[in-house]
Amino acid sequence: MEYQEILQNARTCMGPYCKACPVCNGQACKNTIPGPGAKGSGTGFARNYQKWQELRVNLDTIGENRRADTSFDFFGHRLALPVMAAPVGAMQLHYGDKYDDLTYNRLLLAACAKAGIVAFTGDGVDPAVMEGATQAIRAQQGCGVPTVKPWDRETLMQKLDLALTADPMAIAMDIDAAGLPFLRNRMPPAGSKTVAELREVAEHARKPFILKGIMTVRGAEKAVEAGASAIVVSNHGGRVLDQCPATAEVLPAIADAVGDRVMVLVDGGIRTGLDVFKALALGADGVLIGRPFVTMVYGGGEEGVAAYVRKLTDELSDTMAMCGAHSLKEIDREMLWQG
Repeated sequence: MEYQEILQNARTCMGPYCKACPVCNGQACKNTIPGPGAKGSGTGFARNYQKWQELRVNLDTIGENRRADTSFDFFGHRLALPVMAAPVGAMQLHYGDKYDDLTYNRLLLAACAKAGIVAFTGDGVDPAVMEGATQAIRAQQGCGVPTVKPWDRETLMQKLDLALTADPMAIAMDIDAAGLPFLRNRMPPAGSKTVAELREVAEHARKPFILKGIMTVRGAEKAVEAGASAIVVSNHGGRVLDQCPATAEVLPAIADAVGDRVMVLVDGGIRTGLDVFKALALGADGVLIGRPFVTMVYGGGEEGVAAYVRKLTDELSDTMAMCGAHSLKEIDREMLWQG
């Protein structure tokens, strides 16, 4: 299936909120929650996307004529790209009835593994969501990253123990989910965590522990103090706090502060291989992409994911070649225009 065909198919089954737009930029869905939009004014999602578009890259083709190597080392696992599918949950609430969380995670994990990358799985109030994610990761021989929400201690430990039975590559927590409107006043309770509480989680995980939802240098320092092996610079797609800066705006300072101590990942508005290149040039080691993978699954299943990964690979390798980078480690800020 071709990319545009997948988008067209997605528009027939995405439910009332997501429009499967040609460019997923937060304009059509704006502040639709339930739905894929952002909180409050809805500008957080759009700002994430727009700030990547404002960055420009430097053309430089004087150098060796070698193929660009887009492969990425993710805690000892070689991925085809420095790209991972972000955790997405409550599929039927936000995206329509075609897939529930269990079916979506199972399909996404298998498709990403086949395409040479890895998917993070979501979590939910219903215990069956983590149970299904664990089964799906186990079916892929551990190729996946279960993501737990910041529940109360008892619930967290139970979910971590369950996730570990799949022997995943790593375990993540979207700490910023403490601000999700549809988790308020629900059981089990979810909320902010102290450094000490997070350190206990990191130690219990016994796997590389990834903290998603870091937006300040101080937050990154606290994540390192808590024992995180990686952080994800993320404002949860603009869905937890209105009037946040974009991830592209805060990434350089965070990467400069902690990038030699933890793996730095970033999400929020990244849509193309060119965007991936820009993120790496600003200091990220890799990226997470969320909403577009949902569209690809709804519009084309495994074929949709494969088509999107091919598109990202072609765009990233082409940008690297045109900017004079033969490997991911050669990408730096000098390849971004500073005008």
